[in-house]
Amino acid sequence: MTNYLITGIGGDIAQGISRIIRSYDQNSFIIGTDVSTKHAGLLFVDHFTVVVSASDEDSYLESLQSIVAEFGINYLIPTSETEIETINKHVDLFKDIHIIYSGAKVVETCLDKYITNKFLTSIGLPVPWATTAQEFIPADYPCIFKGRQGAGSKVLFTVESAGEALFLAKRYPDGMFQELLLPHDSETTCGVFRSKTGEIAVLQLQRVLKGGMTSWGKTVYYKNIDDMCKTVAEALELQGSMNIQLRLTSDGPRIFEINPRFSSTLYMRHIIGFEDLIWSIKDANGISFDFPEINRGIEIVRTLSSELLPTVTVK
Repeated sequence: MTNYLITGIGGDIAQGISRIIRSYDQNSFIIGTDVSTKHAGLLFVDHFTVVVSASDEDSYLESLQSIVAEFGINYLIPTSETEIETINKHVDLFKDIHIIYSGAKVVETCLDKYITNKFLTSIGLPVPWATTAQEFIPADYPCIFKGRQGAGSKVLFTVESAGEALFLAKRYPDGMFQELLLPHDSETTCGVFRSKTGEIAVLQLQRVLKGGMTSWGKTVYYKNIDDMCKTVAEALELQGSMNIQLRLTSDGPRIFEINPRFSSTLYMRHIIGFEDLIWSIKDANGISFDFPEINRGIEIVRTLSSELLPTVTVK
């Protein structure tokens, strides 16, 4: 039996991970954690444990270490950005198991969207202009105002004037302004995987967002996007999977965000052959695998399900 610990199981990413593992490993035993029981995540695991927020680092790490020891965990798969950041700073505590994540450099660079922007500039890639709320109020409108950390849709505004910009800068002093990339319908999310030996796979999905998540996507291919994603993966020393968000403007692709975690499109991508979670697990064990050829023009959609699943033990 192989024991998997998936954090943040109340979220759609973690639940997608559980579904994929179930289909991949018939001998899996899945433990899930979250900060509460008020979600559907309990239905996707064999055992569930409430843990404190990862912002309380000492208590959180102590809880994880206890779970790892009690269940003989083989794979730790963190899914929320706060948990990934905390675990990345203390990977030595879990040196005897496999941690499935994107690697230290990706986490340390891409958790902050402003630092990401500056990093992309440093490696010679064209980027949308950006400034922090504490630096200065921009002169170009409309533009975007967003939080520097966390999911982009939580603090995200289109700014039409200097007055609006000043209000937002005062309301969210840790935010940032960024160039509004057009056209709106050219947004592309790219799943990017890099193996230990340096092979890179990129899946480009033109997408439509609903409620901050991809509701519809279509596989596309642009060589300049592929080249850009591979350049970023190598520069960040990617060790597994990450997600690059960009828009294809009249001046070419412009990256506006990189998520140092599995994407919410993980399960959607998996069912059409981009199996970055499975590749990550195999890569951790030195098991060889091939990247499949995925056709362009495949449309995928997010569905809602009323499927009833068995209950699990809660600790």
